[in-house]
Amino acid sequence: MAQQLNLTIEHREGVGSTKARALRKDGKIPGVLYGHGSEAQAIALARRGLDDILHRGARTSLITLTMDGKRVDTALLREVQVDPVSRRIVHVDLQRVSADETVQARLPVVTVGTPEGVRSFGGVMDVVLHELEVEGPANKLPDRIEIDVNELGIHQHVTAGEIALPEGFKMITPAENTVVAVEPSKTEKLLEEAAVSAVTEQAEPEIVGKPVEEPPAEGVPE
Repeated sequence: MAQQLNLTIEHREGVGSTKARALRKDGKIPGVLYGHGSEAQAIALARRGLDDILHRGARTSLITLTMDGKRVDTALLREVQVDPVSRRIVHVDLQRVSADETVQARLPVVTVGTPEGVRSFGGVMDVVLHELEVEGPANKLPDRIEIDVNELGIHQHVTAGEIALPEGFKMITPAENTVVAVEPSKTEKLLEEAAVSAVTEQAEPEIVGKPVEEPPAEGVPE
């Protein structure tokens, strides 16, 4: 289970790019706190404080928010906007949720072990979905979903519907979606395709031209 984390926020006076730039220059990040039918609230938070909880699993953990030294809300981190050039965080969205509230969240997929198809047959494991969407109590959100792949052979896969979730949770990602698959390496795949092609060519010999008809014997009516 992901740990509960604490984050100090403050009211943000004024909006717009100029105000946001001034906040970032001062080591703070602008954000929005919304949810539970209340009006969205403009907030600011210390960059150092956000970096700290992000390194401790804040993307999938319930966060306790404090303001002026008092606990004011619990929330989930719903969106983190990053500058495409500097890769620094420029804005965050937080959603108010109560500890036992049922919420939907996207959790990272982590594979455990090495597939049999990779160990013994030189196959390649492909993680098709890196996140899965689940629904469950906010205070029990796991920080990740682990999938044991040790028994997977060549051409075998795991779908979302085959993954066991903690008690009280259900899968929102469609059950038929492939999450992890093991396939032959490119070299093996090419050899396999060549073998299939050769067998097909032998089974279906090409017929060239049409049979030549014998001309009727002279003097014998057709």
